Amino acid sequence: MPEFILHTAASRGKADHGWLLSYHTFSFANYYDEDRIHFGALRVLNDDKVAPGMGFGTHPHQNMEIISIPLSGDLEHKDSLGTTAVISTGDIQVMSAGSGIMHSEYNKNKDKEVCFLQIWVIPNQMNVTPRYDQITIDQEKSNNALQQLLSPNKEDAGVWIHQDAWFHLGNFSKDSEFSYTLKKEGNGLYVFLLSGTLMVDTYTLSARDGIGITEFEKLDFKASSDLSVLLMEVPMLKF
Repeated sequence: MPEFILHTAASRGKADHGWLLSYHTFSFANYYDEDRIHFGALRVLNDDKVAPGMGFGTHPHQNMEIISIPLSGDLEHKDSLGTTAVISTGDIQVMSAGSGIMHSEYNKNKDKEVCFLQIWVIPNQMNVTPRYDQITIDQEKSNNALQQLLSPNKEDAGVWIHQDAWFHLGNFSKDSEFSYTLKKEGNGLYVFLLSGTLMVDTYTLSARDGIGITEFEKLDFKASSDLSVLLMEVPMLKF
């Protein structure tokens, strides 16, 4: 039988720095909950809004796979590898921090905020050579279907990371039904609802709710309204 752990949007940690409004699904910075450190290899899921022209100054990372998914606006990235790039809605950015990398992220625009998901996944290899990549997806492929955004395979659809993880994005119309089958036995699935209302077993998810699911092979979902959802399959690491 599947096992579920629900994290409602209202139960998330919140940090309001004026220029940054961030909601933390898992313990991060000054928000700490011993029961919400991680879901398997999924360590950070931050829902960030950055004010016009503001951003994160240059800072270091090490031994973490960092994925950024813009939901609106434009985010400018610079790093110690010499990368300068802008990511916008429809883009997926990945950074393997590995043995160490410095980077900054700023709202490219002076007249509107940028909203994006900042996601950290614990890698299966330590001290790899740092790397940066980004792609633009065909957003139409997410219409009433699950589009793969990320995998462990360089040759597969989407970006890749050093972990047996798969991310999918779907935009479903009301009353649509869909299912998800695990790619790897023993993995778990974290469902983060971006908008709308979703039925998962006996649970009804609203916008920005998340639910972790383990002990299953295939799971069915139903859209109670038009919705957008991010599915993150990760190994169930224990630490």
